[in-house]
Amino acid sequence: MFRNTVTIEWSRNGLKLNASSSLRHKIRRREMTPAAHKIAPVSDNLVQSLQRIVGSGNVSQAMAVREQHGKDESYHPCAPPQVVAFAESVEQVSGVTKLCNEHRVPLIPFGSGTGLEGGINAIKGGVCLDVMKMDKVIAVHPEDFDCQVECGVTRKTLNNYLRDTGLWFPIDPGADASLCGMCSTSASGTNAVRYGTMRENVLNMEVVLADGRIIHTAGEDRRTKKTSAGYNLTNLFVGSEGTLGIITKATLRLHGIPETSVSAVCSFENIQSAVDTTVQVLQCGIPMARIEFLDEVSVDACNKYANMDMKVAPSLFLEFSGSPKSLEENAEIVGDLVKLNGGSDFRWATDVDERNRLWKTRHDILYACMALRPGCKPYSTDVCVPMSNLPKVVVESKKYIDEAGVIGAYILGHVGDGNFHILFIMDHTNEKEVQTVLDISRRVGLLAQELDGTCTGEHGIGLGKRELLLKEIGETGIEVMQQLKQTLDPNGILNPGKVFF
Repeated sequence: MFRNTVTIEWSRNGLKLNASSSLRHKIRRREMTPAAHKIAPVSDNLVQSLQRIVGSGNVSQAMAVREQHGKDESYHPCAPPQVVAFAESVEQVSGVTKLCNEHRVPLIPFGSGTGLEGGINAIKGGVCLDVMKMDKVIAVHPEDFDCQVECGVTRKTLNNYLRDTGLWFPIDPGADASLCGMCSTSASGTNAVRYGTMRENVLNMEVVLADGRIIHTAGEDRRTKKTSAGYNLTNLFVGSEGTLGIITKATLRLHGIPETSVSAVCSFENIQSAVDTTVQVLQCGIPMARIEFLDEVSVDACNKYANMDMKVAPSLFLEFSGSPKSLEENAEIVGDLVKLNGGSDFRWATDVDERNRLWKTRHDILYACMALRPGCKPYSTDVCVPMSNLPKVVVESKKYIDEAGVIGAYILGHVGDGNFHILFIMDHTNEKEVQTVLDISRRVGLLAQELDGTCTGEHGIGLGKRELLLKEIGETGIEVMQQLKQTLDPNGILNPGKVFF
């Protein structure tokens, strides 16, 4: 049985909450709050005020620009803002935020637009604030292994900047996302098994609050590796998805580039064997840099898209890093575990170009899968569970897909930390197919929660998983989150409708 008293049902119109009568009353009461009804449309006077703050050339009401800023890479339909403003400084962000708060107009921060849960869709209209022009690497402190960047700097830009320092920022969600956007969603990726997620790699942030005030979550210019000074405001804003404040600057941990790295691919007869191998490798304490899983249909898509010749079978993509001697020892142990679980076709990639091609193939999986169903669009969901429960949730998810007869479903993920994804390529005009896909996603999320896991390991809640969040943290958890939202954003202008209703 599920632990919480809140239950969720699936209907033709989507997820339906069966909460206690007290929670339903509280939800209705919050929907009727004065602040919610005072959200106003964007007026000509407000547009003129925006132009005075950021410059007339940095404000656009063109439909093409609005549509570009009204949708991320998720399946959610485009919901364009009424106007788009481009900020070039934190003072401009503060001015725009204060203006929107005074007029009670929705404000949605926009970075690279690579999210997967509709986090930037302007479902209530309002102003979209694009911060990608704030793209300076402010400072790098190689001896302290940290740096400070503005919100428009992407992870690839930062790593290119760091190229001659011997350091890098390893959090890699696949897309070339903005670093402060990655803070906002608590992103992770292929290197999380060794380096953790954004939550473990952010030391401090500059955040603009709903009323225009600017705070530094760990104190201005503080960049220590640990602190016991007061509440952990940094982690409050990491993962807040733009609903509590707009992140304009981040101080990040850097890491030394490994002395040597080698990558490998190995295949298995079934999913269970591949996932069991992952668990055993980590139980042996082997310091893996990456462990990625692809099922057989994902491997087939990669082969066709990137002209690879990998065996079409459930496979693990592995990367080892360290000294040459340690690599040899660790690779030998992993090789024995692979053989123990019936794995075969162990193929090595030792030089840089070969390794880069291998991991580029993994990162291009979305485009590889889309190429197999031209005209269709992707829908991706992710969950995360304790490592001991990973084999069960992956195998059961595969059963859900097979039982539903879904064509174009691919299982892959960062199994080294218990996080995996299901990527569906579906016909969005086929209502029955869309409904089936969403039902599978819901079932997988509920299964992960039943197995002590979470409905999202890195995509975030956005629009797509608000109901599952209620199931996951319960009534009291939602109430506390709403109280925090009410305190920091009493007029409800910051990215309204996201994370929870």
